[in-house]
Amino acid sequence: MDLTVGPNQFFWAADRWAALYADLANAPVDRVIVGELVCSKRLPFYQDRLLEAISTLQAAHKKVLVTSLALVTLKRERKLTSELADLGVEVEVNDLTALTYLPDGIRFSVGPLVNVYNEGTLSWLASKGATRVCLPPELPMASIKILATAGAELGVTIEVWGHGRVPLAISGRCYHARLHGRTKDNCQFACEDDADGLEVRTLDDQPFLAMNGVQTLSDSYASAVHHVDALKDAGVAALRLSPQSTGFVEICHVYRQLLDGEQDGDNIADAIGHIAKNTRLSDGFLSGARGVDWSGQLPGSGEGR
Repeated sequence: MDLTVGPNQFFWAADRWAALYADLANAPVDRVIVGELVCSKRLPFYQDRLLEAISTLQAAHKKVLVTSLALVTLKRERKLTSELADLGVEVEVNDLTALTYLPDGIRFSVGPLVNVYNEGTLSWLASKGATRVCLPPELPMASIKILATAGAELGVTIEVWGHGRVPLAISGRCYHARLHGRTKDNCQFACEDDADGLEVRTLDDQPFLAMNGVQTLSDSYASAVHHVDALKDAGVAALRLSPQSTGFVEICHVYRQLLDGEQDGDNIADAIGHIAKNTRLSDGFLSGARGVDWSGQLPGSGEGR
């Protein structure tokens, strides 16, 4: 099973952004998606470093793709989308709007923000040129099995969300700007202050969600560590790891150990807890239960969540 690194969902300073991809060149991952997924206003801060990051990763024999925006609404965003193919790498579509701007006959991938919930959608995307689909993280194992089987028949590689805060929604409004009493057009990039998103708690002071500019994320980090064998049996070809600000390259290493059978899920979860101490894990929706539930052990405690 391969490891894919999804696009960075957060707004980091250009040097920090570039350092991530320089470090990933030496990480045990097979595929890396670069570019801006969440907010087009962030892109100019690191746009001039995209080609360097692509070149560095390709020199390290990584498969490199560039993501489309998750929500294309403005003229400049349409222009940015139309220029993605000019970067010379495969495009990962995270909004079907992007298909309009891809050259005829070009092959592409599909990201987890596109609602691929059934065989009909998967077949339609394959007919348009999709060769790989990362399924939406809200799908349970039963659905993944069906789509992986359909993907094998269509020649479409299937991957699933393996680690990271789950993308739940994209809005036309910016939550970070509103929190600071600013408008979206004058946000002053408040989201840069929260490298992994800003925690949202309930009135009972319980962790609930995370906000990231115009994006809503899960509070917990969904992890497939206890489901790898079932995913392999289902025919899933890759796990997707979503970047985070603390110890991400080390997290890539421990997931590689898991996929290679060198460690079991509890040991990997424990290692993640030590690498990134504020990372609260959950099973996501693979088990079909509540996405926030965790079937494993608390790091070092022997107790389940």
